[in-house]
Amino acid sequence: MPNPDKKIYPTFKEYLKDKYEGPYCATDLLVRYNGGLVLIERKFPPFGLAIPGGMAEKMHFHKNSIKEGLEETGLDFIVDKPFYKPLCVLSYPEQDPRAFVSSITFTGVGVGKLMPHPDEDAKNARVLTIEDIANLLDKPFYEPEKKNSDAVWAFKSHPVILCIYLKEREFQNLSEHSKELVLKYEQSQNYKRVVG
Repeated sequence: MPNPDKKIYPTFKEYLKDKYEGPYCATDLLVRYNGGLVLIERKFPPFGLAIPGGMAEKMHFHKNSIKEGLEETGLDFIVDKPFYKPLCVLSYPEQDPRAFVSSITFTGVGVGKLMPHPDEDAKNARVLTIEDIANLLDKPFYEPEKKNSDAVWAFKSHPVILCIYLKEREFQNLSEHSKELVLKYEQSQNYKRVVG
């Protein structure tokens, strides 16, 4: 027997708007370019280094990651295939300080000249070696309530994504010291919280 007190919604969109506050979805793209990986420095909060990416729009996720990457780095991309197998999907509710945002991360190769679009989130974009990235994994991330100026990472999840990438795709290419850093970070509380 139907419940007479149950609210009926004229459309699924109205139901979602009334009942849910996310998670919202973002796509990120780890870009191999000139012997390293491209990271951006954000010009808006949350401040710090970030993987190129942004909120998912109404298109295939891998195409959204290409669009966001182009805007934030100026590079065209060849996304690694298959598209239905991203590097990782993270959905830790507090990985983005602004809202509950899950992230789908793709990998690919950047082509062209590294130059962020001036109207986008990236203050600048730069290439870091995998050794440089391994040395940054355990550095602090931006916390808006603290307004911490020592923050290296804009988002809690980005060093986790990079750790996953280094472990799964580049581990054999790392120095012994960097391998130790990756394995140590994989045991950290931040990594375990984000991965679940």
